[in-house]
Amino acid sequence: MEMLSGAQMVVRALEDQGVEHLFGYPGGSVLDIYDALFENSKIEHVLVRHEQAAVHMADGYTRATGTVGTVLVTSGPGATNCITGIATAYMDSIPMVILSGQVPTFYIGDDAFQETDMIGISRPIVKHSFLCKKASDIPMAIKKAYYIAASGRPGPVVVDLPKDVQNPLEKHPYVYPSSIEMRSYNPSDVGHKGQIKKAMHALAAAKRPIMYVGGGAVTAEASALVIQLAEMFNLPVTNTLMGLGVMPGTHKQFVGMLGMHGTYEANKTMHNSDLILAIGARFDDRVTNNVAKFCPHATIVHVDVDPTSISKNIKAHIPIVGSADTVLGQMLDTIRELGLKTDPQAMSDWWEQIEQWRARECLKYATSEKYIKPQQVIEAVYRITKGEAMVSSDVGQHQMFAALYYPFDKPRQWINSGGLGTMGFGLPAAMGAQMARPDAVSVCVTGDGSIQMNIQELSTCMQYNIPVKIISMNNHSLGMVKQWQKMFYEGRESHSYMDSLPDFVKLAEAYGHVGIRVSDPKELDAALEKCFSMTDKLVFMDIVIDPEEHVYPMQIKTGAMDEMFLSKTERT
Repeated sequence: MEMLSGAQMVVRALEDQGVEHLFGYPGGSVLDIYDALFENSKIEHVLVRHEQAAVHMADGYTRATGTVGTVLVTSGPGATNCITGIATAYMDSIPMVILSGQVPTFYIGDDAFQETDMIGISRPIVKHSFLCKKASDIPMAIKKAYYIAASGRPGPVVVDLPKDVQNPLEKHPYVYPSSIEMRSYNPSDVGHKGQIKKAMHALAAAKRPIMYVGGGAVTAEASALVIQLAEMFNLPVTNTLMGLGVMPGTHKQFVGMLGMHGTYEANKTMHNSDLILAIGARFDDRVTNNVAKFCPHATIVHVDVDPTSISKNIKAHIPIVGSADTVLGQMLDTIRELGLKTDPQAMSDWWEQIEQWRARECLKYATSEKYIKPQQVIEAVYRITKGEAMVSSDVGQHQMFAALYYPFDKPRQWINSGGLGTMGFGLPAAMGAQMARPDAVSVCVTGDGSIQMNIQELSTCMQYNIPVKIISMNNHSLGMVKQWQKMFYEGRESHSYMDSLPDFVKLAEAYGHVGIRVSDPKELDAALEKCFSMTDKLVFMDIVIDPEEHVYPMQIKTGAMDEMFLSKTERT
């Protein structure tokens, strides 16, 4: 039997798990693990410049491929710097394993140097956590961590590794488990046949149905099944912010993103529907607006792998617990077995109404000879990348413009922090996505506020030659904060203006990259063409945009789904 130290067990267990990339930052409590990595490892370690960025990189890596990302950090501040990234992943159900160093077991609780209770601090924002008190615990803890992270409703898992457990001078028998059985944890993938039959009868009988599809369908790789069911029954489909790409953005049955900044036609279709087939979505507040006014005529069919998400915010009339891919497969089988069909006249009338809402062209905007419009930037990026880029975004106006104006035709093209809304996510997430898919074009859409939160990762990009394209929309302000202040605080712009920005071109060049600044609308396309032509370099595009442009549509707070601001002067 092979004899390994605890530190060697960590590295070997990651290799046996199939981990190819490890994002991390060394420190005292994990130096034995780093030494084991140095001695002999097939894993490529990426040295970030801040631990928060390590977690966001692992997050982007996971979202781009579905492969569970892995992070290694030291104890104390190394571990606590991960918290925002862990919360980001938790809110969006992203599987991830975070290996955190810890002080020796005999010092735990003594306030030793760089001690924090990582298990306690992270407990509300992880799916599970392990504290390995013996080296022999390590292989099973790591195997369980990856299983728990990726199964059921995915999420981050922490494995805390005390310094003495890693001791390189003590060798122990190493066996990596070939399988896992956990009596207390058995997530269900298969939906209840009776409920599925009931749901499909209701869907066939509906006169104004809609499919509402979220991030759970991305996780379950259910896009093809969503399209198949939608086309079989001629259903309109709307995606959440997290679900963009599941139904192709250019598909004729796609009515756009719904919710707070959703399209007029998506929100009107939802509000006026008589049946909502919700797949892997959680009816969060950015979708529902006022729950008391939410879709008053609709029967709710809610499919989710997490039973606690069903009826949590909006009561489901037909709840179905199961994975989106499995349940959709069952639904399609049921439709065929029972020979179910929709009413063609009712569906024709429904689509006629939807087309009238579409004719409003809610995403039209006025161009300017003086200013570049943010919508123009996203449309130009879409044209130049032929709609095939992976687009990671930070959080704010630029995020919503990207979601609305770049039609995503495939899942895992759109990578953003939906639930937590984490500024600073975009650049490291785009880096992780690029490392996961080196042949793809990885774009970071950001703003002059967000980009500065993890801008130090330009150094990591140089060290590992990560050629992401940064599309930074510069309006010298925290754009979404300013928009709310303009709309709801009588124009009082309290601390949302940034008057001391760096020269981003010189800053990019200082890190060894290419910087391009553009402010003239006539020069935008040429500048972006130049940017994307440099396939082997990181290019920082500092694009000066109209500082007064707002994101529309926008739901009216406390209103129904279809109550929206359509422009600065028009509302429904």
